[in-house]
Amino acid sequence: MLDYGLEHAVDNDSCDKNAQQVLETVESTRVLPASWVSFVVVKITAICPVSLLKRVSDLLRWEYKNPSSFLLPWKLKTLPIFADCSPFYHTLQKPSPLTITEERNLELAHKRLTTICDKALETNVPIVIDAEDTSIQPGIDYFTYSAAVKYNKGTKPLVSGTIQAYLKDAGPRLFETKKAADKMGLPIGIKLVRGAYMSSERKLANSLGVESPVHNSINDTHHCFNDCASYMLDEVSSGSGGLILATHNLESGKMAARKARDLGIGKDSDKLEFASLYGMADAMSFGLRNAGFSVSKYLPFGPVSEIMPYLLRRAEENKGLLSSSYLDRHLMIKELKRRMKACVWQKERVNSKHKQDPYIVQVKV
Repeated sequence: MLDYGLEHAVDNDSCDKNAQQVLETVESTRVLPASWVSFVVVKITAICPVSLLKRVSDLLRWEYKNPSSFLLPWKLKTLPIFADCSPFYHTLQKPSPLTITEERNLELAHKRLTTICDKALETNVPIVIDAEDTSIQPGIDYFTYSAAVKYNKGTKPLVSGTIQAYLKDAGPRLFETKKAADKMGLPIGIKLVRGAYMSSERKLANSLGVESPVHNSINDTHHCFNDCASYMLDEVSSGSGGLILATHNLESGKMAARKARDLGIGKDSDKLEFASLYGMADAMSFGLRNAGFSVSKYLPFGPVSEIMPYLLRRAEENKGLLSSSYLDRHLMIKELKRRMKACVWQKERVNSKHKQDPYIVQVKV
């Protein structure tokens, strides 16, 4: 999964440059074997100024709470963005309408995403859009789901969005989005993750004296992730759509693999993709692949200054990473010991032959 890791653009010039980098990433897949690239990752924060995403998110929240008296003239057709239990404390008062300049910038951002989607359609590589914190996630979902309405046809989605399972409203939002997509006849694509903004989300909620949008315990997050995964596996096994399970958690991987196998979803199916960050949870990745499932590795690349914040967030996003890293270390140590024993055995074998025949040259293993 190719992920050019630029994000958090501040103006149209940087957005244009970032969009060009994403387009070049999509274009690069033409010269690669089809099985080498499963998705190209897109960050809306790279192609739309973050300040504008915040404004759009505020307006979408206010519209949801006041649907009959607050209309957004610029809003495109989209899938549901909120559930009744979603956090709305970011928008404490009625926001002002978008200015003419803001509407123009929003249109430019949509054109960037449309250009990327057109290129993805042309090169036959799907895209998946990353999630961010709850202050701007409604705006990101608006871009994602409006693009899904336009581009997702047939049974396989071109555009997939991301649900973060550490949020209390993750399950209800997923259900509402899938139900609406089914009603519209759209194949919905969902990447399910645990999440990467736990500390900042709790800190903001605490400063405002409101309930945190994040689950109260890691076990609640695990249950939410597994329940969402189970629900989507049931849905895609008997209908259209696709699921990307992005996890480093071994138990979640085992649960999903068992259920997928029971539902007849295997290697030849394009309905399920397991994913993890390149260099992490490799033992689980190999195990799933050997069991016949499609497996991808998230490959972030780009300028170091841009990539490091992304990698640091991934490192702290869930405790399941620690358990899978322990498993990787355990298996690597086991393999090293096996190879050392093999080297010792080979050396003893050569030495033994050397004693029997002095003309045999001893080989250093």
